[in-house]
Amino acid sequence: MTDVLELRSVAAAYGPFRALFDVSFGVGPGEALALVGANGSGKTTVARVASGLVAPTGGAVLVEGIDVTGKRAFDLARLGIAHAIEGRSVFATLTVEENLSLAFRRSLGRRGVRAGLEEAYEIFPVLGRRKGQLAGTLSGGEQRMLSLARVLVEKPKLLIADELSLGLAPIIVDELYAALGRLRAAGSALLIVEQQVAHALDLCDRVVLLDHGAVRWTGTSAEAVDVVTQTFEPSH
Repeated sequence: MTDVLELRSVAAAYGPFRALFDVSFGVGPGEALALVGANGSGKTTVARVASGLVAPTGGAVLVEGIDVTGKRAFDLARLGIAHAIEGRSVFATLTVEENLSLAFRRSLGRRGVRAGLEEAYEIFPVLGRRKGQLAGTLSGGEQRMLSLARVLVEKPKLLIADELSLGLAPIIVDELYAALGRLRAAGSALLIVEQQVAHALDLCDRVVLLDHGAVRWTGTSAEAVDVVTQTFEPSH
């Protein structure tokens, strides 16, 4: 079965600084893969290469067997690759509903906006209660829900989720990961980029461990527990 996403011997750099070295792995249809490692290991760079935000300096990126190396982010988005980037990517001066409506009008068409809003509020009920509130006044966790809701409703072939748990309370992280689990159950593949690995190991089938821009180890989530804890101390 052809992988939804495959990286073959990928290298990447920021000017003279080499960030990735010969990174290879694939994510199969409906699979959840955790990409873990310490700060500075290259996880976010892999996510950006995989979604077209950073062009690799070597190797190849394939989506369902098609070479998309060097394609821009909007080209990969059209192929079903979605990226929930690190941080809170919302329009602060627009309301919750305006943020969602803009996204759904682009992806679902004008007629699909209402159904999209209803689904978003079902996934994260707090957004329904805050729909008239400016996004910039939401809590950090609510802003993360808002940015993720736009992607979850669209049900991409693959969602790349970068550091969802960063700076959030455990109860919010639990809710975000529950939503990812429902997305996977609906058929989407997941690439979960995390430093705090407990949730990622619970959700994912396989693990890729990065160290200084290179793949150090790959295996199942069950096998990964000892390997990961011996490699770095997860943040709390």
